[in-house]
Amino acid sequence: MALFPKFSKKKDGVNVVMEQRLLQNVNNLILNSEACTGCGICADACPEEAIVLGLVGAARRGAINYAAPIDVDETKCSYCGVCVIMCPFNAMTLKVDNQERLPILEKEGFPQYDMKAEIDDEKCVRCTTCEEVCPRDAINRDVPAFEGTYKGPVAGGKERHTAIKTKTTFTVDKEKCTVCGLCGALCPALVVKHKEFSPEIGKVEGDVIWDEAKCNACKICVEACPTEAISVEREVISDKVEGKVTIEKDNCCTCRWCAKNCPSEAITVEKIFEGDIEFHSEKCPGGCSTCAEICPANAIYLPSEKPAAEMGHNIEANIAVNKDYCILCGACVNACPGEDIIVLHRTGIRVKGTETDLFKKIKEKLCTKRTSRVKEGIPGQVSIKIMEKA
Repeated sequence: MALFPKFSKKKDGVNVVMEQRLLQNVNNLILNSEACTGCGICADACPEEAIVLGLVGAARRGAINYAAPIDVDETKCSYCGVCVIMCPFNAMTLKVDNQERLPILEKEGFPQYDMKAEIDDEKCVRCTTCEEVCPRDAINRDVPAFEGTYKGPVAGGKERHTAIKTKTTFTVDKEKCTVCGLCGALCPALVVKHKEFSPEIGKVEGDVIWDEAKCNACKICVEACPTEAISVEREVISDKVEGKVTIEKDNCCTCRWCAKNCPSEAITVEKIFEGDIEFHSEKCPGGCSTCAEICPANAIYLPSEKPAAEMGHNIEANIAVNKDYCILCGACVNACPGEDIIVLHRTGIRVKGTETDLFKKIKEKLCTKRTSRVKEGIPGQVSIKIMEKA
């Protein structure tokens, strides 16, 4: 009776940990069930056919908590790491003796996704658009918090006038200034210091002290001065807000929400999958919305209702996709409980490195046209319908 290899599977929080214990080392394949979208790319990519689709829709919607969107047979798995490389959502990790490694990449035996997702720092104006629209929290907006943020006022935020670099010049015409004290009573950047009032002199004397660090060049002092003795000039040295906005590629799914909506056209993102997707809304029974809820790119939506007078003889669609943002991952196909409603056809994959024979076989599977199908051949597992090649 062989003592090795030994296999085990356990759940550790949101992670499902598969283990292969050999005589000299231990391999662990870790699935983050929270990050997994159920796209099924790992299942197509697995050389050992050790990965199968689970109840994608139910798992992703939170209807069940006892299963992940995919299931890995730890005894079939060769712990090669291909699924880790091919997962577009970084939901898989391979550890060899507790160290994250991908031996197949170290031996240059497999290509990687050619991720192109970058922000031109010169063009970027540090606005909030990309961070707000990103469905994957892939934008790292390392910009100081100011008084008013798009999330609402923030305690301890930097004063708004410090957002851009300026040089303010404050001058007082001593011939006109009566040292009346009004400017100091209005502005925290000004202090009017009077000399001791003496009957010998019989008049008010003193100075206006200006604190540049507190001045925001609002010019209230200029407008309020009764003798027009104050002038304030502000020169803009740089209108670029400090900080930096970057894309965390490990989280980016190349949906292009940020690139399409960047007001300064500073973002370049290219999708890793090429191809097309079709939604046959006339076959959708409606009332489900599973695909819209689980779409990791926020590309699927329920069309807004139209008044009856505007519909004419057309039947209003109850589901649709914005192809600008669809990444062709296939999660919607795997989750759809109907049949022939969503049709996915990938035609290319952006990769860098040598396209090995193994990758070419995987690419052929990933580029096979497929559609949704109601079928649960094995309890807890589902399958899709592979369509004939065009």
